[in-house]
Parts: sequence; C-alpha cells; structure tokens
Amino acid sequence: MIIAVDGPTASGKGTVAKNLADHYGLKRLDTGSLYRAVGLAVLNAGGEPTDPRAAVAAAEKLDLNAIDENRIRSSAAGLAASKVAVIPAVREVLRRSQMAFAADPKGAVLDGRDIGTVICPNADVKLFVTASLEERTRRRLAELHARGEQISFEELQAQIAERDERDMSRKDSPLYQAADAHLLDTTALSIEAAAQAAYAIVEQALATRGG
Repeated sequence: MIIAVDGPTASGKGTVAKNLADHYGLKRLDTGSLYRAVGLAVLNAGGEPTDPRAAVAAAEKLDLNAIDENRIRSSAAGLAASKVAVIPAVREVLRRSQMAFAADPKGAVLDGRDIGTVICPNADVKLFVTASLEERTRRRLAELHARGEQISFEELQAQIAERDERDMSRKDSPLYQAADAHLLDTTALSIEAAAQAAYAIVEQALATRGG
C-alpha cells in the first residue's frame, strides 16, 4: 500500500504521515527533508540556494541516512529548501531517490508537495493536508522557539506565505491538490483528531477499492 500525503508548510502533513506509517506498519519518507538538507548543504558550503550548479551538486551527494533532522528544521533551511526546489535538475535527482523508495513492494507512506501528483500518481490513497496560514505560522513559531530560534510571528508568517507562493507557482511539480486526493483541514484539529481523521480516510478508500 502506498499512501501519498501532500500539503503546505506546517499543515500537519508530516505528523499525519508519521501516524499513518506507524498505524499501518509502513516505512515513511519525509521528502521535504531532502530539499531542506540540500538547501542547508548549499548554505553550509557558502553557496547560494538559487545557484543550480551548487544545488545539484549537493543533491547528488545527499545521503538519505545522514540527514540531521534537528538542523534542517531551522527557518533558514526552510527558505533554502523552497529555493532549491524550483530547480528542475535538483528535483530530477531527488525524484529518482523518492521513486526508488516508493517502489518497495512492502509499501510506504511519503509526504511532501508533489507526491500524489508526480512521485506516486497511482498511490492507493492520497491526502492533501492543509490549515490556515495563521495556524501554520503559530505551529512553526512554537517549533522554532522550542529549538531556541527567535523570530517574530509577522516575519515568520511572511516567510511561510512567500514559500507557499514559490511552491505553488513553480513550473516543475507545483504544489496543488490532486484531483483524487482527500482534503484534510487540520486547522482546528488536535494531533490525535487529525490522525483519526486520516485513518478514516484510508479505511474508506481501501474499502472503496475493495482492499
């Protein structure tokens, strides 16, 4: 079983995907972490994330098993991720890794921004997770403050809105809800409520497919 989970920054898609993977005993890939890791690698090397050569080189060297989850969650890494993500050659390099991960016959859960539309268009179940801009900003602000990073609500909200625009307007694999994806708005949902709603969507989809 392949489950595709897409959505914008801080919508809760990662948490939903993790819960689904745990619930159904599937492996999970947070594809957004790949772009964050590439963007951060470029910054660490003193480069500019908008530089195709530097970004592609970082993507080709990326080790999926050596991604520092703590470091890639900074606001700087997030902005860098959205910049390298618009580079077609970078997406092609990372696309191959994602498709290889999804090809495992044991199944998988993948979350990102183009899973249901590009990476796994034939996924058994597709979810598009979203939330209001204000709620997403609040969630990410709490996460950043917990990591010791100081940034104002207004500045962060502007950064997230900028990233939304960049993700949705890029020519290669833009962020949008697949026609056959189930919408899950987590704005007013707790983590547990969102997880339960996701389970219900999957169960209903499987029942409809005769699974």
